[in-house]
Amino acid sequence: MGIAELFLMAVGLSMDAFAVAVCKGLAMKKCTWTKAGVVGLYFGVFQAGMPMIGYLLGIQFKNVITSVDHWIAFILLGIIGGGMLKEAFEDGECKECGEATEEEESLDIRTMLGLAVATSIDALAVGVTFAFLQVEIVPAVSFIGVTTFLISAAGVKVGNIFGGRWQKGAQITGGVILILLGVKILVEHLGLI
Repeated sequence: MGIAELFLMAVGLSMDAFAVAVCKGLAMKKCTWTKAGVVGLYFGVFQAGMPMIGYLLGIQFKNVITSVDHWIAFILLGIIGGGMLKEAFEDGECKECGEATEEEESLDIRTMLGLAVATSIDALAVGVTFAFLQVEIVPAVSFIGVTTFLISAAGVKVGNIFGGRWQKGAQITGGVILILLGVKILVEHLGLI
């Protein structure tokens, strides 16, 4: 996996975190770069940690499934991307959006851990595909973590300044990127390009 593909993967994975970060920023009466950094740090750490866990799980089964690894990557990325698209087109809005309450504005550990885990579950499945694709995991997860940190921190500020109008677009973009990466992996492994 090249740097361009890894960058697209990192951006695609970070779009859920970006959408939630926008909602977090929207709920804040006063948003500082410190608060944005805290949100970015939670999301970045979990977005990096989950693919590492998925990779460690996937490496256990690598020898058994190498003949169909491209199909697994295609299916997992398609499911994750499709889920992001489905969420984007559902009528409901982020539970954080709307009138800010003291609880929603909070950056307490319990709230932030829940949000970080919820937005990084898809990265666990991506980590499994990394094992099959023989990706160098440490640079990959570091890149994903840093990208998510930056995008999430920016999302908090964007949400605080502009509101939630970019949330839906972020989820659509992330979903499309992940689906296209899955198609690209499948087509390359089948020798069609």
